[in-house]
Amino acid sequence: MFEKFCNKLHSNKSFFTVEITPPHGASMNPVLESIKKSGVYKKVDGFSVTDNPLAKLKMSAILSAIRVQQSFNIPVIATLSMRDRNKLSLQSSLLGANDFNIRLILALTGDPAKLSDQPEVKGVLERDSTLLLSIIYRLNNGVDYSNKELNPKPKPIIPFAVSNSYAKDYKTLQKRMLKKLNYGARAIITQPVFDIENAKKLLEIFEEAKAQSIRETSKNAKLIFGQFPAIRAKTINFIADKVPGIKVPKAIIDEMNLAAMDGSEKEFEVGFELSKNILQDILKVNPRVHLMTHNRFELCTKLIDSL
Repeated sequence: MFEKFCNKLHSNKSFFTVEITPPHGASMNPVLESIKKSGVYKKVDGFSVTDNPLAKLKMSAILSAIRVQQSFNIPVIATLSMRDRNKLSLQSSLLGANDFNIRLILALTGDPAKLSDQPEVKGVLERDSTLLLSIIYRLNNGVDYSNKELNPKPKPIIPFAVSNSYAKDYKTLQKRMLKKLNYGARAIITQPVFDIENAKKLLEIFEEAKAQSIRETSKNAKLIFGQFPAIRAKTINFIADKVPGIKVPKAIIDEMNLAAMDGSEKEFEVGFELSKNILQDILKVNPRVHLMTHNRFELCTKLIDSL
C-alpha cells in the first residue's frame, strides 16, 4: 500500500490526496459514510487527517486516521501538531500509530492555542515542527530521541511537512523549505495556490532548496500543491484578507463577488469553473495536488472527474 503510494508520488502521473477534518464528536461514522457516498476514495491516492485545526477541539487525528485507513484500505497521512505534545508524547503517539500501520506523518507546529474554543488552553511547544521531523529521523534508525534502541523497531515512517504558498520575499520560504528538507521531510504540502505564476515560483525555489539540502532523502523529495476550491465569495474574501501566507489574485475575488450577486447557484457555477481551470493549470506544472474542501467530498469527486 505505501510502496504504491510512494511510487505514484514520485511518478509524473496525477497524484491526489484529500484532507479530512475529524468531527467535533465521538464517532467518525458520519465522515466515513460521506466519503463512501462520494466515491472519492476510488479516485485519490490517499487522505490526510487534520489535528485540531485552529486549536478547535476535534477527534484525535491518529485514531481518526486508523479508522479511515482501515475502512478504505488506502494510505492516510496523520497530522501531528507540536502545539499539543512534548517529546515524550510525540514519540509515544508515533510508536502507537506505527503498530496500526499509520506511517505517513505530517509534521506541523500548529495554530496558536489562543485561537482555541476550549477555556484557558496552553500550548506545549518544545520547538517547531523540525523537532518532530528529527524524532522521526531517529525512529527510522531504530532508536528513540535519546538514542536508546527500540525493540521491536518501528516500520519506516514517511514524514511530510508544510509551507506557506506565498511570501513577498520567496527567499524566506526557500529557507524554511530547506530547513525542513534537512530535517528529513520527504514531501512538502503547500497552502492553497490560486495563481499559476505563484505555483511556478514555488516549484523553482523548492528545487533550489533540494539542491542545497545536506540530506540524502531530499533528492527524491516532492512538492505537493494545496488546492482550495473557490466556490464561495465569502470564503475567498476571508482567505485573501485574513489568512497569512496565501495570495488570491484580485481577478478571482472580483469574479466571485460578481457571481455571488446573482445567487448561490451562479456563485457555485462560476467558482467551480474557476477552480477547475486553476487545477488544470497547476497539474501541468506539477502533477501533485492536495485538495482541501472542509469535508465536501462530493466536490472533490466532481473536480477530479472534470479534468
